[in-house]
Amino acid sequence: MQLEYINMTAEELLQFGTDKHQEYITNPPFPSGYWDHFFKADKLKEVLAEFPELGDEKDIKFNNPNENKLATKGEYKFQEKTRHFVHFLNSQPFLDFLSNLTGIKNLIPDPTFEGGGFHQIKPGGFLKIHADFNKHRLYNLDRRLNVLIYLNEDWDESYGGHFELWDKDMKGCVTRILPLFNRMAMFSTTDFSYHGHPDVLTCPPDRSRKSIALYYYTNGRPPEEVENNKERISTKFVAREEDSGKMKKYNRFVRFAENWAPPAIVKIWKNKKR
Repeated sequence: MQLEYINMTAEELLQFGTDKHQEYITNPPFPSGYWDHFFKADKLKEVLAEFPELGDEKDIKFNNPNENKLATKGEYKFQEKTRHFVHFLNSQPFLDFLSNLTGIKNLIPDPTFEGGGFHQIKPGGFLKIHADFNKHRLYNLDRRLNVLIYLNEDWDESYGGHFELWDKDMKGCVTRILPLFNRMAMFSTTDFSYHGHPDVLTCPPDRSRKSIALYYYTNGRPPEEVENNKERISTKFVAREEDSGKMKKYNRFVRFAENWAPPAIVKIWKNKKR
């Protein structure tokens, strides 16, 4: 079966995942990888043409010491081409490819795009280093895999916006990925897969860093992937040495609230943030 969005048949896609499996699971600092020109460029340009104006009351707006970014909520702002594309990314052939690549079996897509969908960071924006929430807020499934597709044509390295993967001890960045158009990055999600876009974006005022994020889940996971066996529906931010004292104080307060507030209050606070 020839696939609409990539220049492979379904069988070739599955074999590609199998062939790249060992490389993926051994990439430092944790299982990860990225590939250029993975999708048909004309198809991805159709998706980029539908990228919505973000920032109204229907969108998610983060502006605090940890993050300054925008995101869609659910798929209600997706137009036709985008909707077809993300549904392909949640289809059986793509899920089977992801399982062959990562070794994570029985992956489940998220029809609500919790935390995913279109992401945008404007000049001056950032996303500090963090580990993602490990439980789906609505379904109580275990988050296992992130797939990021970049939509930035003619992106100059001087603009910044690198996606960074940090080691478990937060001693330094191991991998830096420039968010170029038609570059797909992915990594296996645990409580120790620290990543982000920590430095302020310096692109021209008429540009922004655009991407699509999809997250995949399983019902259960290896216990060693979760710190102290603690379920989290919120993101855990971690400071670099050079990060501001304001960020560190903010995160001490957040951790205190999460550790001592009743779970129902934490869930309400999480919903308010969105």
